[in-house]
Amino acid sequence: MITLPLILSFIFFILGIIHLNWVIGGTFGFAESLPTKETGERVLNPKKLDSAIVGLCLMCFSFFYLIKADLIRFDLPSWVLKYGSWLIPTVFILRSVGEFKYIGFFKKIKHTAFGQLDTKVYSPLCFFIGIIGILMQILK
Repeated sequence: MITLPLILSFIFFILGIIHLNWVIGGTFGFAESLPTKETGERVLNPKKLDSAIVGLCLMCFSFFYLIKADLIRFDLPSWVLKYGSWLIPTVFILRSVGEFKYIGFFKKIKHTAFGQLDTKVYSPLCFFIGIIGILMQILK
């Protein structure tokens, strides 16, 4: 069962690269990744440090799944593997559900550029990540 962790690792690696690209001034997908009010005003105004933290976390998730697949040899405490294997998918399932106003499947503000991308790409991707992570735990 090496396919599922490889899929997750690849997704997290790409997402990490995108976030780290913003740290060095890249703009690819930046504006579209932030929720806005219907007036176009951003709800979040992340700083480069915020993008760096998220990017590094996503990279760590990528390596976490490579370690779980035994493709990288790195000794993590067993509790990190145990709880991380449930925590990561749970976070992404919760992200897909959202906070009911700007983010997630049940958001109220849907017609902004972010809202449309969130409905079509971001929330389904987060749900997919969560489901794959849970399936890995169930099928192990």
